[in-house]
Amino acid sequence: MMDKEVSTFNELSKYMYELMLSYGLRLLGSFIVLIIGLWVIGKIIKGVRNIMETRNIDPSLRGFIGSLISALLKVLLVITIMGMIGIQMTSFIAILGAAGLAVGLAMQGTLQNFAGGVIILLLKPFKVGDFIEAQGFSGKVMEIQMFSTLLTSIDNKVIIIPNGGLATSSMTNYSRMETRRVDRIYSIAYGIDYDRAKVIINSLIESDERILADPEPFIAILELADSSVNIVVRVWVNTPDYWNVYFSLNEQIYKSFTAKGITIPFPQMDVHLHQTK
Repeated sequence: MMDKEVSTFNELSKYMYELMLSYGLRLLGSFIVLIIGLWVIGKIIKGVRNIMETRNIDPSLRGFIGSLISALLKVLLVITIMGMIGIQMTSFIAILGAAGLAVGLAMQGTLQNFAGGVIILLLKPFKVGDFIEAQGFSGKVMEIQMFSTLLTSIDNKVIIIPNGGLATSSMTNYSRMETRRVDRIYSIAYGIDYDRAKVIINSLIESDERILADPEPFIAILELADSSVNIVVRVWVNTPDYWNVYFSLNEQIYKSFTAKGITIPFPQMDVHLHQTK
């Protein structure tokens, strides 16, 4: 009886030794592959970021691409290590697929925002620093993240817009073109010499170095309104100078009209009273 127990113990010990030896070597090899794999991934990501920096890709997009590539490579590394340990990849992939389907259904909106971020990355409708208007909001693009884009409004509020809607809806990019046109309408009273007003406006335009000579500024009578003659003024400027010229032109024309006696009318109505017996 004792010999039988000793024999069973020896067999069990031998089996445990072989099992530990087999799996110990696998675990050691997997650990080495993990360390080397993470080192290689780090080098790849660093190389990708250097390439993007050399090609002057926007800094926020560099982070987006780097994070995406890093996540994909690490997932492949984990799958490789699990295969080395001996986990059946067929069953694992089936479980992973089922879990992925459930998570995908639960996170449909999040995945849509991720896809929107990829579309923004590829099509580049805007970049960090551009002033855009979308989804009922406007502001300067501060950062393009994986799931959302951050804007800074004119009064310095942070606006967070999901990438899904931003990539599939209409958007206005005010910074995309190098030049923009400033459109203004100025009113003078009936009886005021239009040519004299035009000369004053034109002299102010010519004295402002920020206003471009090409395309040529445009000045004309827009309409004969109820209480005024409306003059349209259209000038072209470099995009960064748009608002400065916009406000400066208003101020200078108002001061010049006032100084030279050109009346700027306000809405008025003539009322005639008829006395009846």
